[in-house]
This record gives sequence, structure tokens and C-alpha cells, in this order.
Amino acid sequence: MKQGRLGILGALVLAVACVSLGANRTAAQAKLVSGSGKLAGVVRDTTGAPQMGASVEVIPETTGTLPALDFLTNTQGIFRGERLAPGFYTVRVTLAGFLPTLEKHVRITANLTTVVRIQLESMFTSIEQLRRQPSTANIETDDWKWVLRSASATRPVLQWIDKDAVTAANRSAETRGGQPRMQLEFTEGARRPGSVSNLASSPATAFAYDQKLGGTSSLIVAGQMSYEDEAPAGGIATIWLPSGSLGAGPHTALVMRESRLGPGGATFRGVRIDQGGTLALSDRIALRYGGEYVLVGLGTAASSMRPRLELDTRVSEMWRTALIYASQPGAPGVLEPEEGESGSLTAALNELDAFPALLWRDGHPTLQGGSHEEMSAERKLGTSAKLQIAAFHDDNRHVAVFGRGYNLPAADYFQDYFSNGFAYDGGSSSSWGARIALREKLDSGVEWTAVYAFAGALTPGEAVDGVLRDALRTVGRHSLGANISARVPHLGMRVNAGYKWINGVTISRVDGFGESLFQLDPYMHVGVRQALPKFGRGRWEAIADCNNLLAQGYVPVNSRDGRTVLVPAFRTFRGGLSLQF
Repeated sequence: MKQGRLGILGALVLAVACVSLGANRTAAQAKLVSGSGKLAGVVRDTTGAPQMGASVEVIPETTGTLPALDFLTNTQGIFRGERLAPGFYTVRVTLAGFLPTLEKHVRITANLTTVVRIQLESMFTSIEQLRRQPSTANIETDDWKWVLRSASATRPVLQWIDKDAVTAANRSAETRGGQPRMQLEFTEGARRPGSVSNLASSPATAFAYDQKLGGTSSLIVAGQMSYEDEAPAGGIATIWLPSGSLGAGPHTALVMRESRLGPGGATFRGVRIDQGGTLALSDRIALRYGGEYVLVGLGTAASSMRPRLELDTRVSEMWRTALIYASQPGAPGVLEPEEGESGSLTAALNELDAFPALLWRDGHPTLQGGSHEEMSAERKLGTSAKLQIAAFHDDNRHVAVFGRGYNLPAADYFQDYFSNGFAYDGGSSSSWGARIALREKLDSGVEWTAVYAFAGALTPGEAVDGVLRDALRTVGRHSLGANISARVPHLGMRVNAGYKWINGVTISRVDGFGESLFQLDPYMHVGVRQALPKFGRGRWEAIADCNNLLAQGYVPVNSRDGRTVLVPAFRTFRGGLSLQF
């Protein structure tokens, strides 16, 4: 009888232990599921037919953390993966008779399902067959109805397209087959005249090429050569992308420029090294970091270190905040692609013109520079609009002032060989400011931006009898700007136009950081890219960019140095041809 009671008691203890173990296992599984994401995909050929039995390998891009996962597609070409740790993955698909296909930087987010579509190319298809029988697979348009971002430092994670379902993923995972890998430009004019640090205003040829290095990394090489006989100039830029996509991971950029300042003049040489990337601190917090080292020489060398940091926090699905520290002038964050199919190549070309202005003060060279601290909050308005409110502080040590004049003291005025323009060190300026910006992307492919800002800018005093620098003072100015970009599909034209109004006299930029962030130049600016009829390989476009079209903001000043006209933004025109293939 006693042994029977002991047996019953033991059975009860065993049952309680099993129930507790099961509960703990269930809780652990629930915890694992709640912190993991899912991956689903479909594999088709170029005709859209689903492929059964394809081998799918999901490889974590963070080495040494998780093992690779293997799947097989079913009769509908579908595969599914559950309980994947959040992060970036590379999806590799192989199937007999088809070329292996890679989808890189597919982002897995906790408690969300990421969907990918993979298209296999047959290894037996000839080039002529490809020309006669183009792929009938759905082509994704550039007009996104809805985009979900985890932070401004990361690329879009989900994408909603007309007449389709939610599709995969990270912007950097887009296939490169339809994007140009090389770009040539034949142009006349300069983007930012007035400083020897910028590209010369002369006929020139520029190129950019995107070269895969194996695995996920790539190298973008860009260069430009000028045809001016008396003042030859050239430059080269290289951008190494370990992740293979601009703006989606770390990058290292090296830029070198050299130019002759007129016949028998001195030679300008410059080197700029830029390193940056993004570090995900959690699902809601991302740190964008970077910095550059600039060294220029013109008889005497000048150099500077220019760090930048941005801490992004996603407070909710509607709100996010950012804390920013950046060097002035320069881009507000890490290197990112420009708009359009050849955005990465165009961004590489822009690197050639990203040196700070070289100034001359008391006979010694110095570089334009300062710092910018900002705190901002951004809210989504509906599905396609965003409102940003920011407060910032600018502390500039050497403000670049541009203008026109003759017979000016060479110890302080850096004269441009191609014109009567000059660059001048306006001294220091410190001010607080605020900004409100609204941006919306419409269904028709039109995107518009409106920005109001209040910030300090330099302005000359009422009496300028001594050295010009001593008469300049910082005054708060209001500015209001709007910009619109649109595509004209039937004409194959892209137009970008805008206007920025300033309520008083200024000789320096009002909220230069915001201008770079929202691509809003002072006064009226218009840019046009017109597709030309196809008469050879690649895609031909005519390009034209006009800045300060109405020649506003020019300020005549008399000082001890002589009579000058100070210009916060030159009226310029740059045009030519662009070939992408």
C-alpha cells in the first residue's frame, strides 16, 4: 500500500515536471518567434513560369553568427523560411539548366515577412533569342505607392506597387541587370564656380564605371578630363562598396584632383579620403558615422579633418527622431545615390566636385569649414508625405564668400582664372536656426518639397571703409523655398525646378545644411534631362542645369580692397550629353 502511494506520488511529480518543461519550452519558442522574422519567395524563369525543385540557400551576411539555411521550391516555385534572426541575408538560387542567381542585402525584420521574387536566366538562351523574345516578367516601376523604412539610415524594407502584392525588400537588393554600369558625359560649364577646389568651367569629358569585385563588393571609378589648353585639369574618384550598393552599407572613397591655374600659373592638387557606414544598434536605433580627411596644396598645403555622426531613432511607425553632428560644408550624411537609374554613377561623378572651397587669408591657404549640430523630428503624413521639424546650431570658422572684381589684393582674394570671380574668407559666423520641411511623392511620379528656414547669414555693414572681412556681420534671415521634380513619360523628360526666397541681403548661404539635405539651391534653379532617339548602343540624354536663373542676390560693395560684387549664388549654365549603358 505504501509502495502504491509512493508510485502515485512519483507519477504526479513526473507529470508536474513534464508540464513545467513543456510550458518553459513553449515560452521559449514564443520568445524566439516574437523576436524573429520570416522569408517567403517565388522562383520563376524569364517567361514567368514557376520553377519546382530549385535549391535556395539563405546566407547571413554577418559572418560567424548563424549557419546558412537551405530550402527547395514547391510545384508553384514557392519557398518559405521561418524563425530567421533579424538582419541582412544573401539568397542564392540554383537550378539545373539555369544560371545561378543572387539577391543581396535582403533585410529580415522582427515580426514581419519579407517577400522576394527571383528570376532565373537560362544558360542556353542566345543573345538573338533574348532580343526577339524579351522577358515577360513584371517590370517594377519607379513610382512607389507606399514605402516602409526602419530609419532614414536604412533603405526601404517593403514596397507596394500598383496591380501587385507586397514585394521584397531592401533597395540595395535590386537586380543590376537593367541598370547602367557605365556613364559618359560630354559637358560645358561648371557645377559650382568661384573656387579652384571645384571643377573648372570648361569643356570636359567625364566617365563613371561600376565594376563587380566578386562576392557582394563592387568598385565605382569616376573621372573627368578638361580640354582647356592653357589650364588643363583632371580628377579621378574611386568608391569601394563592400555591400555592393551605394547608401546601403559602408563605403570608402578616394578622390584626387589636379589643375593648372592659367598659363605658367601654380598647380592645384587635392586629395580627399572619405569613410562611412551605418551601424544598427537595435531594431529602432541606427548610427550613421563617417568622416573625411582633406589635403590640398598650392605652394603651401592646407588640411582638415571633417567628422559626421547621425543617430536615428524610430519612435513609432509614424515618428522618428535624429541627432546630427556634421562638418560644414558637405553632404548631410553618408554618400547616397542620386535619383534615377544611374544614380550611383552620378553620385560618383559628384564626388569630383565635393572639395571644400580653398580660400586665401593673409597670404596663406585655408579651407572653408565649420560644424553643424541638429536635432530633428519627422512624422509621416498618410502614405506618401513626411513633415520634418528641426532646430540647429551652425558654428563656421571660415565662411566662403564669393564674388566678382578686378585688381584685388592677392593675399586675401583667390581669383578664378576662367572669370573675374573670386573666393574670399569671410571669417567666423555662429548662429541658431530652425527648419520646417514638407515632402510628398504623388502617384503620377511628381515629388514636391517645401522648406521654411530661419538661420544666420553674413551681410555687409552700412559702411565698409576698412577690410571687407571686418565689416561683415551675422544676421538672422528667413527663407522659404519649394522644389518639384517630375517625369514626362511621353517625352522621356525629367524636370527638376525650384525657387528659394530670402527676406534680406545676404552674401552667404542661409541654412546650407538644409540646402544640401533637400537639394534646394538659392533663388531659381532648373534642371532638365531629355532622352534622345536611340541611334547607337546605350541610352542618350541631353542635360541642362541652370542655377540662379534670374541673377538675384548680387550685392555691390566698396571697401579698402576695391569695388566688388558679392554673390551668394552665381548664375551658371551647364549642359551637354550623357550616355549610359
